[in-house]
Amino acid sequence: MLFNSIDYLIFLPIVFVVYYVIPQKVRYIWLLLASYCFYMRWNPWYVFLLFGCTVTTYIAARLIERDRQQRGKGASHCRRTVLIICVLVLLSVLGYFKYYDFFLGYFNKMLGILHISPVSRRFSLLLPVGISFYILQALGYVFDVYRGETYAEKNFLRYALFVSFFPQLVAGPIERSKNLLTQLAKPVRLSWHDFCKGLLLIVYGLFCKMVIADRIAIVVNTVYDDSASYPGMYIAYAAFLFSFQIYCDFYGYSTIARGSSLLFGIRLTDNFNAPYYSGSVKEFWRRWHISLSSWFRDYLYIPLGGNRKGEARKEGNLLFVFGVSGLWHGASVSFIVWGFLNGLYQVLGDVYHRLTGRMRRIMNGRNGRYVYGIEQEHNQSREAVFSRRLLRVVMTFILIAFTWIFFAADQMKAALQLMRQLFSTFNWEIFLDGSIYNLGVTREYTGVMFLGIAALMAVDYLKYKGKDVAELVLRQGAWFQILCFVSLTAACMLFGCYGEIYDTQQFIYFQF
Repeated sequence: MLFNSIDYLIFLPIVFVVYYVIPQKVRYIWLLLASYCFYMRWNPWYVFLLFGCTVTTYIAARLIERDRQQRGKGASHCRRTVLIICVLVLLSVLGYFKYYDFFLGYFNKMLGILHISPVSRRFSLLLPVGISFYILQALGYVFDVYRGETYAEKNFLRYALFVSFFPQLVAGPIERSKNLLTQLAKPVRLSWHDFCKGLLLIVYGLFCKMVIADRIAIVVNTVYDDSASYPGMYIAYAAFLFSFQIYCDFYGYSTIARGSSLLFGIRLTDNFNAPYYSGSVKEFWRRWHISLSSWFRDYLYIPLGGNRKGEARKEGNLLFVFGVSGLWHGASVSFIVWGFLNGLYQVLGDVYHRLTGRMRRIMNGRNGRYVYGIEQEHNQSREAVFSRRLLRVVMTFILIAFTWIFFAADQMKAALQLMRQLFSTFNWEIFLDGSIYNLGVTREYTGVMFLGIAALMAVDYLKYKGKDVAELVLRQGAWFQILCFVSLTAACMLFGCYGEIYDTQQFIYFQF
């Protein structure tokens, strides 16, 4: 069931009304039933996979906590064994469904080199929607119980809701038990403020998805699906637009998820924080897909040693984690390259800052703690200069947009073809002669598309400055709140991509 479908617009109000009609003590059971029905709309059989993941992690967490109660907080071979088995089971399931074909293909290539008959797969399975997200969320819970950072939930149904809560089940955010599970254990009364904010977030998320992302998708698909006919600046134009497509698509989903959850008094993690205002790739990854970045940081990067084992180890850990992150996104070499590029940017950035810092200290003959503090203040004042900050933001955007080419291509061969076409010619005149309006979106709707992007960036600028735009709207008069809600709804109805002309567009991150 897609958030931008009629089905969901019927499903959500029904779940909402029933939730507040039934007694409070059984409301979480109703949400659990609704979540399973929501997931079964894609493929009813895969609900057993979701249930199996829930049972496995529930039992593992209970065994770990029981062992801690019996043996104390010290190291325990039993707890470690349970954790390892749980991790291996879940990663094996994820690997089979998501990476079996990927590794089988390379294995068969090796067999071909040795002139051995390839191994054929007897049957194929569709990738279960959201499997990467709910497995990471469940594993994070087990890790937290193992570390003693959270409790093991005794109520199985409540824990099952934590794993399957429908607004964030399919594409996150990847919630921690310390946030979501504790809210499910102690539900709060819905306030009029939360109700209004939830509706506002839902329509804003639909605006990002239907008006901006799905409109951009028409141009991007036209160029990327026939890159031989659209060389040079066409590829650059599509790469620029795809940067906003994937942002509005994923940010739109996350915003609808937050709004839907707020209707039930549940606050989900804000997964994005104005990422395209970042002044470096490192800052970008602190603002983009925050729940995934923090998951890999806490459960992979830090256990590998993080930055505690010296610069070389730190950079190696960084490259490895981003390579794994790329593989998590998809079973393709292009995704791995995308991940490594983002890691490499950060490694090169660290090396650059270390070298320039040493050069400045050598040239100025400075040393000591006091002078270092002055140097830090000098660097901060330089960063505050608008022109320098603008240059850093633009350069970061260009670097990130370049990596999105490998992400969008899905396969390495297609990515290399796009790269060759990108640098094959410099046909800048397409921006002046109207050629860009022949890519499936007319001049008028191109204007609507860029107005939508401008509105998005204006909202993100306020967010970058630490302001919650939804809260700003709700602090205004009722007439202003209604005007904002009606305007966003009208924009979705008038300029959104839906109906007979356009198929309902699936969210990009559903495939992960």
